[in-house]
Amino acid sequence: MIGSYAAVGDSFTEGVGDPGPDGAFVGWADRFAVLLSDRRPEGDFSYTNLAVRGKLLDQIVADQVPQALELAPDLVSFCAGGNDIIRPGTDPDEVAERFERAVARLTEAVGTVLVTTGFDTRGVPVLKHLRGKIATYNGHVRAIADRYGCPVLDLWSLKTVQDRRAWDGDRLHLSPEGHTRVALRAGQVLGIEVPADPDQAWPPLPPRGTLEVRRDDVHWAREYLVPWIGRRLRGESSGDHVTAKGALSPDDIKMRIASVA
Repeated sequence: MIGSYAAVGDSFTEGVGDPGPDGAFVGWADRFAVLLSDRRPEGDFSYTNLAVRGKLLDQIVADQVPQALELAPDLVSFCAGGNDIIRPGTDPDEVAERFERAVARLTEAVGTVLVTTGFDTRGVPVLKHLRGKIATYNGHVRAIADRYGCPVLDLWSLKTVQDRRAWDGDRLHLSPEGHTRVALRAGQVLGIEVPADPDQAWPPLPPRGTLEVRRDDVHWAREYLVPWIGRRLRGESSGDHVTAKGALSPDDIKMRIASVA
């Protein structure tokens, strides 16, 4: 019976791709917090989302991990290192060493630390060439989880998020349905009875012609890929000037989800 939860991470945990009615993001961690709170007496659950988009592992460890340690919740979800891995020249072995040091700190003060693997990027045009590098990092994450007794939210094995409907238009972040399926899988990992099956097959889609696929690719490159490359060249981060959502009420999260459903 988890009575407090803190989410630590980057854009994935902040919920980019899953906008609420006010433009702020919801995301899998907020949805997962609702699942956890439903198992507690009313008002007897606290949740804090510390994640900020674009953050690298060392930034997350410096800024968010101390806040999570101060909160000392029953559960922390720790998803970090993905933005490091996609940077040219980074070594997944070295990133994993820094990841493990953070996990060691968290497990000393937190009841349970939930860690996540990276997604299988075979269908992501700008990231598919990094598939082997991500797989190497995932292997380290699983080994670290074994050493410290951490449950693993294995996103690589969640095959239903390989459907294009699970992804936002930028092809880098999950859609609302994708975030929902991850939240459901997180519940399963902790042995919680969930209201739907994250592995449920998607309804079939009509076939797409070559011209339609090409038109979508051109639109994606113009709207998302070019600006992303521009930010990288300028040394900018999507998380610049963004603050974490902080403490959130599960009831408020439910209202925000319902208003855009």
